[in-house]
Amino acid sequence: MPPESALPETTAAEAGSGSVGEGSAAREIAIQAAGLGKVYPIFRKPQDRLKQMICRGRRKYYDEYWALRGIDLTVRKGETIAVIGRNGSGKSTFLQLVCGTLTPSLGTIAVNGRIAALLELGAGFNPEFTGRENVYLAASVLGLTTAQIDERYASIAEFAGIGDFIEQPVKLYSSGMYARLAFAVAAHVDADILIVDEILAVGDAAFTQKCMRFIHKFRETGTLFFVSHDTSQVVSLCDRAVWLENGEVREIGPAKDVCYHYVADLHSERDTSNAFRIGGSRKTPAAAAVPVQDPRDEILKSSQHRNSIEIFEFNDESPWYGVQGARIVGVELLDPQGHILPSLDGGEEVVLKVTCRAEKDLFSPIIGFYIKDRIGQNLFGDNTFLSHANAPLAVAAGQEFAARFRFQMPYLPVGDFAVVAAIAEGTQHDHIQHHWVDDALFFRVHASHVSRGLVGIPMHDIALGIEEAC
Repeated sequence: MPPESALPETTAAEAGSGSVGEGSAAREIAIQAAGLGKVYPIFRKPQDRLKQMICRGRRKYYDEYWALRGIDLTVRKGETIAVIGRNGSGKSTFLQLVCGTLTPSLGTIAVNGRIAALLELGAGFNPEFTGRENVYLAASVLGLTTAQIDERYASIAEFAGIGDFIEQPVKLYSSGMYARLAFAVAAHVDADILIVDEILAVGDAAFTQKCMRFIHKFRETGTLFFVSHDTSQVVSLCDRAVWLENGEVREIGPAKDVCYHYVADLHSERDTSNAFRIGGSRKTPAAAAVPVQDPRDEILKSSQHRNSIEIFEFNDESPWYGVQGARIVGVELLDPQGHILPSLDGGEEVVLKVTCRAEKDLFSPIIGFYIKDRIGQNLFGDNTFLSHANAPLAVAAGQEFAARFRFQMPYLPVGDFAVVAAIAEGTQHDHIQHHWVDDALFFRVHASHVSRGLVGIPMHDIALGIEEAC
């Protein structure tokens, strides 16, 4: 690296990191960034680096690459913040500035509390040390005393779940074993702020679930910075999201809204017609409708747990994006005979009808849907591609056409749910998004016997009895 004089000059007040100031309001702030920026010198020739060191800033032999610039963000204690963006947008640089492993070139970053960071696999590990030795090394760096590490070592080893490998040098570990050990240490250092940068992508399913259970518990008391390309996971976990693009903030706001705009922007890159648009507005479900007295299972029907689902009308002003070569003009839940349902019960057979109108000639349109809960988690969904891949439908401009999905509605927990509907053209992996409508149809569950999991599956039979001895 060139000497500090090779970088833009800043005063101590302009660049640095430290603790949040005193005062009751300041004590509620976990992280505060003001005008934060990070620049790197890019030398075109190796000898230019030497020239820069000799001239000590009197002349510039490099180009400036701003990995991050102009970041203003205040995070309160207990918040869960997502950082999203394409590769190279500055996410990792921002997190390293928060952790203090990088020094800002501009602005300030102040942190209040102990940070446990999972920025990259094995960061802080000595490859020649055993797993046990690295536990002591990493935990001591994060502020634990030797006595505290001794007390928690058994729990750390159990959380990591790598068995006898904990006594082997970590240079022999797989990426999954690195992740297990690093997360196990971070989970036991009593951190106030946890930073997770895509590390969960390398673990197996059981380990990922264990980490997610820890993260959900950590959210109750700590501040979480979470980086992921899985927007449904971001919406599920986070209060707010920071969308970075080319090192600058594109948007900060509620996680659901920011992720929606981010996904829409990703789809716009596939559009070659220069007609991609985003529009619509969000609104809450409409007023209550009168439930239908549909005869069902006598036990559920006569109990307080009857899974009654109230359905609202199609919202043609919902948020949407696409090139609009076709438009969704209706989304309805029908009974098997084709009648519109104002309400239904969980476990009933229903038909989800998505009606579209072609604005231009279409070949091989795909219509699909998701059912999602109030925090944006996709519960289930499907599309028409597979069933019509060998006989694609051709639609002329001006024609209306519809997809009907017939399924048994699962039992749902109490709360609001929404149907996302979309029409595209092409294949599942290579297509043009014509019209994606978020929150196209709301429905509300007033009571339920589902107390665990995202949905309940209707059972064919449930039996309880004593087995006879052989």
